[in-house]
Amino acid sequence: MSYEERLEEIGYRLPELPAVSKKPFEAGVKTGNLIFVSGNAARVNGVLKYTGTVGDGVTIQEAQEAAKIAFVNCLAAVRRMEGSLESIERIVNIKGYVASTPDFTGQPAVMDEVSKLAVEVFKDAGKHSRVALGASSLPGGTPVEVELVVQVK
Repeated sequence: MSYEERLEEIGYRLPELPAVSKKPFEAGVKTGNLIFVSGNAARVNGVLKYTGTVGDGVTIQEAQEAAKIAFVNCLAAVRRMEGSLESIERIVNIKGYVASTPDFTGQPAVMDEVSKLAVEVFKDAGKHSRVALGASSLPGGTPVEVELVVQVK
C-alpha cells in the first residue's frame, strides 16, 4: 500500500496545489536529498478549517485536527515537488507552532497527534525529531502551523 493510500485509509486526502504560487517564497525547497517544506495551516479547499487561539475558543482536539490537516498539506507540497510520496525515505523533522493563551502548556499534546500520524503512515520512516512551540498569534488567525523536513531518494 502506498503512503498516499495509507493516508486516505486513515481519512486524509492530499489536496491539489496550484501550479504557480503567488507568494514570494516556495512551498518547499529541495537541497541534496532533503526537502524543507514551508509552514502550512489547516486549509481545506483553500479555507482555514479553524481560526482562533487554543485555550480561548479553540479546543485542544480542534488544534490536534488542525495540526494533522496542516501536516497533510505539507505532504501535498512534497508530492507536488516529487510526483508522489513514495520518494520519501524519512520524515526528518516536524515543527509545530500553536497559537495559544499564555497559560496553555499543551503544545506537545497538539503535535503528538501529528507525530502519531507520521508513524502510522510512514512506519519507521515516520520517526522524526520535533519542535512544538506556542505563539501569541499565527498568520490568518490559524491556530496551528506545521513545517516539515523530509529526506527523499
